[in-house]
Amino acid sequence: MRYVAGVDVGSTQTKALILDEDGEVVGRALLDMETSMVTIAQDAFRAALKDAGLAEDQVVRIGSTGYGRYNVTFGHEQTTEISCHARGAVKLFPGTRTVIDIGGQDTKAIAVKPDGQVADFTMNDKCAAGTGRFLGAASYALEMPLSELGPLALQARNPVRITTTCTVFAESEIISHLSKGILPEDVLMGVHQAITSRCVALARRVGVHSEVTFTGGVSRNVAIVSLIEKAVGMKINVSPDAHFCGALGAALFARDHAFAAAAEATA
Repeated sequence: MRYVAGVDVGSTQTKALILDEDGEVVGRALLDMETSMVTIAQDAFRAALKDAGLAEDQVVRIGSTGYGRYNVTFGHEQTTEISCHARGAVKLFPGTRTVIDIGGQDTKAIAVKPDGQVADFTMNDKCAAGTGRFLGAASYALEMPLSELGPLALQARNPVRITTTCTVFAESEIISHLSKGILPEDVLMGVHQAITSRCVALARRVGVHSEVTFTGGVSRNVAIVSLIEKAVGMKINVSPDAHFCGALGAALFARDHAFAAAAEATA
């Protein structure tokens, strides 16, 4: 049995997946960015190997993607996040035609062909207002874990409008609203609505085609999922492995190359 791996080095977290010859996930790891990108990439890969119960020499090819993909010094090739998220999304949901990916520092909308290739894409500008970093500012201001933001936002009755488009000033605006006695859930829903409006605007640039698949770490936020569904008027795909979609795509590209190399060797 030959195995391949994908390592997605993001701005805030690094993900690694191990696939078997059939393209099925046998090991995974997710680590917070607490050290250098080179070190965290190695640690994530080794943690995924441990999860799979494999030795390093059983993995024949490694693909990398993400913000720090060139820091995966033990990898064989680097592939863009756009291509990897498209490929990974179609693997998880074969009917995917639009991908919305919200990460720590950027947001992407991708139109996908039936074979998983990218038809079109767009990304947010330099501002991180429509990204996970915006939620991070809210988490810091409210002194709440990120995991609690979405559920609390869904309790809002009178959401406020967040006017700033800059993450740097978001914390100040949030604190200002709270000082006026506005409930935390109403402030949070305003933050979630601001993020949603920006990511859906990006999606509409490439076309919102059924099916829509949501990838990236923010896909675990229930309020964002709910708001996107209302905005696009349809149920969207969210996999338990949505956070690993980039790493999955990188591993699938590595698998393609491994099979191609094996075919050449036996020809």
